[in-house]
Amino acid sequence: MRLLSGIITIGIVVFASTIVSAQAPAGGQAPPPMKNLQIIPADTPRQQVIQTMQGFTQGLGVRCEFCHVDEPGHQDFAADDKRVKKVAREMMKLTADLNTKIPAAVSKSATDATRVQCATCHRGVAIPRQLTEILTDTMTASGMPAAATQFRELRKQYFGGQSYDFSEGSLTTLAQRANQAGKPDDALSWLQLNLEFYPQSTRSYLLMSNVYATKKDMANAIKSAEKAVEIDPQSAQAKQQLERLKKQ
Repeated sequence: MRLLSGIITIGIVVFASTIVSAQAPAGGQAPPPMKNLQIIPADTPRQQVIQTMQGFTQGLGVRCEFCHVDEPGHQDFAADDKRVKKVAREMMKLTADLNTKIPAAVSKSATDATRVQCATCHRGVAIPRQLTEILTDTMTASGMPAAATQFRELRKQYFGGQSYDFSEGSLTTLAQRANQAGKPDDALSWLQLNLEFYPQSTRSYLLMSNVYATKKDMANAIKSAEKAVEIDPQSAQAKQQLERLKKQ
């Protein structure tokens, strides 16, 4: 999947050459031919190139200037000044190569096989990373409060889109990792954050019960298990955990 991630950067630059000349000059003259097309065939119709570029910007959630020289008073879409434009060309090559191999890998025809595109990995963000990785790095560098703030900000900006997984699974995964790493307090912080958005999460309360048990805080372990049973009376796991805790 990381290969796919990189692949997608593909789109952003490859043709830094062409968008700028998309507008026809005054006087009704035909626009000049696009310059410096290195991956897209040079004879590709202008409108088709522009549509392809628009697909790149949508897939990565960026604007033209991310890869192209497009500044007030200085616009040169054909220039190769930006590193990301060169990276995009390489990603385009990787994508094309991968798409030739996918049909055989999945035993499907080229028509039926799913094709890799920018959005396949980027999902609307320029640098495609899993939410759990982003939050883990922030917690390690700046602490749990900063990670919680970052989660809220990312959720506010991207919730409802495909960029990040804001389901309760992301934070419960982080809680489990923290508990396994011997950091129960961090685990509880992740679970409390999850309950902020999923107050009826039986899984969160069950995990919280386990974490409290790890801390030898049996009162809160039982209380959390009771809450899990209250939310989901049909949960055999919650009932068994509560019964087991009460016997200790």
